[in-house]
Amino acid sequence: MSETTMPFPRRAGLLSAILRQPLAPWLYLAPALVALAVWIYGPLGYALWLSFHEWNMLPFAPIRSVGTLNYERLIDLPEMAQALRNTLWYLLGLLPLTVALPVAAAILTQDLAPRWRNLYRGLIFVPLIIAPVAAAAVWRWLLDPGFGLVNMAIQALGFYPVRFLQSPDLAIWTIVWITGWKLIGFSTLIVSASLANINPALIEAARLDGATEWQVTRRIRLPLLSPVIFLLVLLTILLGAQWSFTYIHVLTQGGPLGSSNNIYYLLWQFGFGSLAAGWASAAGILLFAGFGVVAAGLLWLMNRVTFHDN
Repeated sequence: MSETTMPFPRRAGLLSAILRQPLAPWLYLAPALVALAVWIYGPLGYALWLSFHEWNMLPFAPIRSVGTLNYERLIDLPEMAQALRNTLWYLLGLLPLTVALPVAAAILTQDLAPRWRNLYRGLIFVPLIIAPVAAAAVWRWLLDPGFGLVNMAIQALGFYPVRFLQSPDLAIWTIVWITGWKLIGFSTLIVSASLANINPALIEAARLDGATEWQVTRRIRLPLLSPVIFLLVLLTILLGAQWSFTYIHVLTQGGPLGSSNNIYYLLWQFGFGSLAAGWASAAGILLFAGFGVVAAGLLWLMNRVTFHDN
């Protein structure tokens, strides 16, 4: 009898093969799978359901179904368009601070004596270990237009004080600078670790062939750093605007005139400022979908253009 007339034995054999698989690996994975279901996919599914409803987050208040009305209102909301534009500016402003400068700092300090190299990299890393709220409080004092040290230095040079956090034209770039200052140490550490893994024989061979330091950097170091550079770009695009949340909340509250607001802070305002759980959930789902597409595109591009030393 042919195989096509015996589907049941084949299926029984497949089921038997699955059941014979060892149970131990699944038991090891079970805590992580449960944590993902409880803390990631569960809230994500609930947010998706809540995005089609209207609720003011009070336990005794009814939850009313509104269909796609939350999404329609968000798309037409001027604050949403402004927050999306600001989010784009945040990401573009952070890329030089979290990618270009760390790569340059790591490469320039790579050939120093170990003691001086560790000193420079340690100084760059210090801002990362400062609590974000404490860092924001210090920067508020430094940038105060009346008695801040930065403006005192500016006035000593004969210029008028600069309202870094009160000017609609400067507030967003001030938050970008503070966020990048906080993260540059992390990026430098990642790039430095990647540089340490480059085979030194490749660099020595290039120098013996007469290559200059710029040629060594351009032809050897940067291509071999391409995976970590793309990783930093990916992290900055996906998380950069989120990293600035604390500084927006402490220093500007999204102002002045919404000039420093971004999509993450707007989502927080919907959920905890206006208690509009449906709007906040809809904004979160749109954010998740948009950045999911961006992440997929960046991962595809990373697999296409990055270079790995075998």
